[in-house]
Amino acid sequence: MKICLNYRSGQVLILLILLTVFSACIARRDDTPIVPPLTSPLSQVYIGYGVINISFTRVNSEPDESSASQGYLRQGSVIKIHERRLVRNSGETDSWVFVEGIAEGNVQGWLRETQVDVYDNEQQALTASSSMPNR
Repeated sequence: MKICLNYRSGQVLILLILLTVFSACIARRDDTPIVPPLTSPLSQVYIGYGVINISFTRVNSEPDESSASQGYLRQGSVIKIHERRLVRNSGETDSWVFVEGIAEGNVQGWLRETQVDVYDNEQQALTASSSMPNR
């Protein structure tokens, strides 16, 4: 009788271990997705180069349309992109880039990313700029 009791206890113990393992493996749903920052803290000093893709744009001191003007850039202007930032405003999220104008007197400030075509290097940006119709 004692052997059967130990055998039965062993079965219960194995069943408890299996239930614990299976319950730990059940996927849990996380309501908050993990979104990496647009600009990696380990990245280089700049993200890339860009070309202004609209006829004329104002460079802002902050990533906000109502901020002070730092200058203006025209279509085809080649810029260096230093940072990207997501900004929430009135329930909408916009992507902004901090730029430095290369040939336009070193104008620095923020533009909406939709106003810029982004390239990996300066040569690609210069080639794209030279092929724009207003240049």
